[in-house]
Amino acid sequence: MRRVPLSLVASVVVLFGSSLLPAAALQQSAKGGVGDITGPYEVPDPKWPAWAHPYPKPGHIWGSQGGVFAESPNRIYLANRGELKLPDTVPPNFPGNWGFFNQQAATVPIANMVNCIVVVDGNGRLIEAWNQWDTLFEWGRGPHQVYISPYDPERHVWVVDDMRHVIYKFTHDGTRLVQTLGVLDEFGDNDDLTRLRRPTMIDWLPDGTFFVADGYGNTRVVKFNKDGKPLLKWGSRGTGPGQFNTPHGIAVGGSPPRVFVSDRGNRRIQVFDVNGTFLDEWPGIAPHSMMMSADEHVWAVDSISDRIVKFDLTGHVEYSFGQFGTRPGYTWAMHQISADQEGNLFIAEVFGGRTQKYRPRPGADPTHLVRGRSLLPMSGSAGN
Repeated sequence: MRRVPLSLVASVVVLFGSSLLPAAALQQSAKGGVGDITGPYEVPDPKWPAWAHPYPKPGHIWGSQGGVFAESPNRIYLANRGELKLPDTVPPNFPGNWGFFNQQAATVPIANMVNCIVVVDGNGRLIEAWNQWDTLFEWGRGPHQVYISPYDPERHVWVVDDMRHVIYKFTHDGTRLVQTLGVLDEFGDNDDLTRLRRPTMIDWLPDGTFFVADGYGNTRVVKFNKDGKPLLKWGSRGTGPGQFNTPHGIAVGGSPPRVFVSDRGNRRIQVFDVNGTFLDEWPGIAPHSMMMSADEHVWAVDSISDRIVKFDLTGHVEYSFGQFGTRPGYTWAMHQISADQEGNLFIAEVFGGRTQKYRPRPGADPTHLVRGRSLLPMSGSAGN
C-alpha cells in the first residue's frame, strides 16, 4: 500500500533541505510558532555540551558532527569529525557552531582529526576522550555514526567509518578494538560479502543478528550473524521495489521483525522482512537517519525539510516537528538522532557542526517524545 507523501502532510519549504541555499537565508526562519520547531522540547542550550565551551583547544571548535548515541541520561557518545580552526575574529554573538558562518562543517575547511570519539554526561561534561583511536580517522573524514546494540550485555561500541569502508567494534570503555567489519581502505562491489563500500548505519535483532546499510558506494543491505559473519545481502541500484539510491539509514523492529531502510536518493523508506523480501514503501521522505524507539515507532530525520518525523510501523505519519536553520533548536543536516530513557533527544548535525540536546518541556505529550530503547544490564566483563 502506498502512503501519502510526507510533503503533503507537513508544511515545509523544500528548498531549505538544499545545501545550495543562499548564505543569507541561513540566519532566517520560516513562519510558524516555536512549537512547530522544537515540538515537545525546550529550546536547546547552545552551550551544551559543556566541554565544547571553551573549545577543544584555543582558536578551534568541533567540526562536523557525524553521530551521537545516548547510552543513558548520563553517558552520551559523540562522533566528531575533528576540530576546525576558528576565524581570527569571532562575532560576540557566535553561538559555538560552525554553521553560523554559513559554511558546511563537513566540507570547508578540512578538519584536524582529534577528539573524534568522546563521552559526556547529561550536562555535557567530558567523561572520556578516546584519543588513542584518533589515528584511525586521520586518512578519512572522521567517524560517520556511533551505536550500542540494545541486546548486548557487554555494550560494545560500534563506530561506522564510511570513508575507510569499515565498521569498528570497541569494548565499552574504548580500551580495545575487538573487531573490524570490512577491509580497511579496500572496497568491494554489491556482490562482495567480504568488503563494504562506504557503509552508513547499523541495527540489530534481539538474537544479535544485525543489518548494515551499505550505503554511499554500494546500494544494498548486508545481514550478519552475531559474530559478524555475513549471511546474505539484498539490493541493487535503481528505483524499483528492493532497489536503492543511497540506502543511508536502517531501523529494525516490529513483530514479526521488519527492516526499515531509508532509500534517501529515491525519497522513500522501504520495508523488508529479515531475509530481504520487499514488503512496502513509504514515499515522500528522504531520511539521513532513522531509529526505532522504545515504543516501536520509526523516527526519521528528513534531509528535504529538516523535520523529525514519527511513523507507526505501517507507514502512517503520527507527528513531526523541526525547521532548517543555525539558531538553537533549528537544525542543518541532521545526521544521527538518539534518545535516552528519560526522553531527552540528541541530534548530531553534519553541516551545522554541533550536537544539540533537547530536554522535554514540562507537561509535554509523552507520545510526541522520542524515547530510546532500554539496554541490557551490563555483564561483569563489559569494562567500565
